[in-house]
Amino acid sequence: MRAVFWLCLALVGYAYFGYPLLLWLQARWLGSPSPQNQPLQNQSLHDDSTQQPVDASRNLPSVSIILAARNEEANLPAKIENLMMTAYPRERLQIVIASDGSTDRTAEILREHSSMLIPVLLDQSRGKAVALNEAVKHATGEVLVFQDARQMVDSNAVAELVSRLTDPEVGAVSGELLLESASSNVAPEGLGIYWKIEKTVRKLESATGSVVGVTGAIYAVRRELFAEIPEGTILDDVFVPMRVIKAGRRVVFQSTAIARDRFFSQKGKEFSRKVRTLTGNYQLLRLEPWLLSAQNPLLFRFVCHKLLRLIVPLFLGLMLIASAIAQGPLYHAAFVAQILFYLAAAFGALTPSAKAFKPIAIAHTFVLLNAAALMAFYSFVAGRKRLWS
Repeated sequence: MRAVFWLCLALVGYAYFGYPLLLWLQARWLGSPSPQNQPLQNQSLHDDSTQQPVDASRNLPSVSIILAARNEEANLPAKIENLMMTAYPRERLQIVIASDGSTDRTAEILREHSSMLIPVLLDQSRGKAVALNEAVKHATGEVLVFQDARQMVDSNAVAELVSRLTDPEVGAVSGELLLESASSNVAPEGLGIYWKIEKTVRKLESATGSVVGVTGAIYAVRRELFAEIPEGTILDDVFVPMRVIKAGRRVVFQSTAIARDRFFSQKGKEFSRKVRTLTGNYQLLRLEPWLLSAQNPLLFRFVCHKLLRLIVPLFLGLMLIASAIAQGPLYHAAFVAQILFYLAAAFGALTPSAKAFKPIAIAHTFVLLNAAALMAFYSFVAGRKRLWS
C-alpha cells in the first residue's frame, strides 16, 4: 500500500506539474525548433522569391473566417460587428457563417448581413461538425480561421495567426482564450490557476514542437490541411490540429491572437462545459485510434496532456485508500490531509463566498475538475451525445 500511495502521488503530481516542468527543461535545452512569428509584410504562404510585391497586402494569404452557429440570435449581432473590425485587408478576407438548423432568428440575421458575409443555412440540425464542414465548402481562402459565436476576438487576432503561417513547417496556429468573470472581469481564483497552468503547457509545447490541441474560439489552419470533421465530433479543436500533425506539419500557439470569453456564472454551467470537453477526449480515441499508436508523432504529449488527467480521479481514490490502510504516522497524516482537502472543497461548493479564500478555491476547483473527469467517463460509456455546448 505504501508503494501504491507514492506511485499515485507521483502520477498526480506529474499530470499537473511534472509534465510542464519536463517541457520547460526541454525548452531550455533545445530551444525552439523553428523561427517564431515573422513580419506580415512581404510574406505569403508560398515560396516565390522571383516576385517583388508592389503592395504588401497583396502578398498576404487570403483568409476565410469560419463560424458555426445554432440559435445564436443573442450573440450574432455583436459577433458580426466584432468580425467587421478585423484588421486584415478586406479584399483578402471572407466571412462564412453556417446556421445549423436554428429555430430562432439566427438565419434571418445572417440573411440581413449577406452583403458582409456568406450565410450557409442548413434546414436541419446535424451538429457543429457538419455545420463547419458545410461552411468550409463555401470558403475560398488559403487560410481557414475558426471562431465561435459567443467570444469576441481582438481586431489583430487574424493577422497574428497568419504571421505564424509564414513558416512552411507550421500547418495550424492556436490563439489564446482569456476567460473572465462576468461580474468582476477577473477569473475565479481556482479556475484562473488551472487556466494559467494550461496556457503554460501550450506555450511550452509550442516552443518545443507542437501543441496537442488548439483554442476552439480562435485558430487557423492551412486550407489544404483541413480534414473533414466526422459528424458528431465534440472536439474539432483537437481533431483538426492532430490531422495537421499527422500530415507532418507543426501546430503552434500564438498568445497575441486573443479571444475573450466569460466564466459561466450560472451554477453548474462551467462544470457541464468541462464534462463535455473531457468526454470529447474519449470520443476522439474511438474516432481516431491512430492517436494511441506509433503513427502519432505526439503520442507522448497526447497521453501526458490529454489522457493522464482523465485518470487522475482513479489515482486520487487509490491514494486515499492506500494512505488509510498503510501503517505509520506519515500515512495517517496524509490520510487526514486528504480528508481535510476534500472537506474544504465541499465547503467551497456549499458556501460560494468561502472561495474568496485561495486554498478553498483551489481545493474546490481541483475536485470539480476531477469530478468532471469522472462524469465524462460515465457520459461516454452511457453514449450521451451533445452536439452543441
